[in-house]
This record gives sequence, C-alpha cells and structure tokens, in this order.
Amino acid sequence: MQKKEMNRMWQKKLCLATFRRHEIEQEQQIEVFKAAGFDGFFVEWAADGVVERCRKKADETGMLFQSVHAPFGHARDLWEGGEAAEQGVAELTACLNDCAANGVELAILHAYIGFDKKPVVTQTGLENYGKIVAHAQKLGVKIAFENTEGEECLAALLREFADCRHVGFCWDSGHEMCYNRSEDLLARYGSHLFGTHLNDNLGVSRFDGEPFWTDDLHLLPFDGVADWQGVAARLNTCGFDGPLTFELNLNSKPNRFDNALYGRMAFEEYVALAYQRACRVAALMLRRK
Repeated sequence: MQKKEMNRMWQKKLCLATFRRHEIEQEQQIEVFKAAGFDGFFVEWAADGVVERCRKKADETGMLFQSVHAPFGHARDLWEGGEAAEQGVAELTACLNDCAANGVELAILHAYIGFDKKPVVTQTGLENYGKIVAHAQKLGVKIAFENTEGEECLAALLREFADCRHVGFCWDSGHEMCYNRSEDLLARYGSHLFGTHLNDNLGVSRFDGEPFWTDDLHLLPFDGVADWQGVAARLNTCGFDGPLTFELNLNSKPNRFDNALYGRMAFEEYVALAYQRACRVAALMLRRK
C-alpha cells in the first residue's frame, strides 16, 4: 500500500513543521517530508522571503502549505504598549501580508511570552491584537491563537474575538502538559480549533511544579509521557477534521539532553521516524471513533 493511500485510510492529512535553523534548507526539507509520506508542512515566519520560497516549493511538490507561525517576540509588548508594541503590530502585519500574498490561509500567533512577569490582560493589548485581527479579516487570513504561558491572555483573546470567524485556537499538546499543567484546554476551546501542534515532553520538571520554557521539549510522539490514546479521544470529541500537524525539535534545550538522540540521526531517518509516529497518532484517532 502506498503511503498516500495510508493517509487516506487514516482520513487525516499529516503535516510537519520545517526546521529553520538547520544545515538543510527548508525547501529541501519539504522534499524530504514528501518522500517520507507527509502531506504538508508549516514554516516559521521571517522577513527573508521564506514564505514565498516555500510557497513555490509547495506548488512544485503538491504539498499542503498548512500555516505560517507568526513571530512572537513582541507578544508581551502588545499588552504593555509603547514603541515595542508598535513594532510588534508592524511585524505581525508583515507576516499576515506574506500569508495573503502566498495563499497561506492560516497564521499561528502566541498570546503572551515570558515567565519572569505575571501576565496582565489590558485594554491596550486587546486593542493591539484587534488591529491584527482586523487586518487578517481584510486579507482573508485566519488567525489561531496557541496555548503557551500566559493562559489568561489566551482566554481574553478568544473571548474578545469569539464572534469572529477568522479567529480560532491552535492546540499545542506539549505546551498543555508543561505550560498549562495538563489542564484540558481542548475541552475549553476545542469548538474553535483551527489546527494542532502535536508533540511530546516529560511534563513540568521542577519539584515545586513551576513550569519553565526548557520543559517544552517537542519530542516525537510516544517519546515522552503524553497519553496519546487520550489525545486521540479528545481530538475526536472536538470533531476536528483538519490536518494533524506536528511541531518537533531536533535539538535539546539548554542544559538538557532529551533530544540528543535525534541530532545523531540522519535527517531523512529522523523524518521517516516522525512520519511513523504521526501515522500511529492518526491510527489511534481512527480506532477511537
């Protein structure tokens, strides 16, 4: 049975994030993804033409350009205002413009960034994100806010734009396990699910239970402590029928070695293993229906 036929059996398209800081260019990575069996990909935005280049490669290979991950360095600034917030609005506007110009229907945004300061929901932040949402509507691009740290900000944004068809939720399974302390965010926001970032980790590592960004390992599914049967059941409960998109990491976080084995593998070998794990997740969803 051909790999593409297997995907139809799973009734799900399978997508994988490209690796931006890698010796193999992202366009070449997309070719490897296709050869391994994946149906699509997403890329992290940068002002270097990466979206345009990968759009061309998607057209050449017949791959689905599932989404663009927007920059998130100014996510906290947007709530605080000032010049940095203006830079953040301009950066996200440029990202959305690239999405529209290259036929990418979905942009993934963070609602907050940082562990050193308690998130504060402000009217300034809602207005700044409102500018971004209005621009996305004008362009016909959808926005999905991802669960990260700063859960209060995510809740505020999804509440503020609840009636907007261009705004939804992107569920990161690994972020939920560490940043959100395994709270079931699909039960809360699954009716607005636009996409997934599926990955595994080892949960919160600190004995006092405080999460930190180094817990966000982005391991291959089944290499951490995630309950993948539960993940499949929860996604089915949401009625999610979009592509299953995986966001993985080849490199370990500072002072950790969890991903070191991946880095010793040939890139093609790693992508083939990622595809096998993706098929296992898709198969679980089919069996749990």
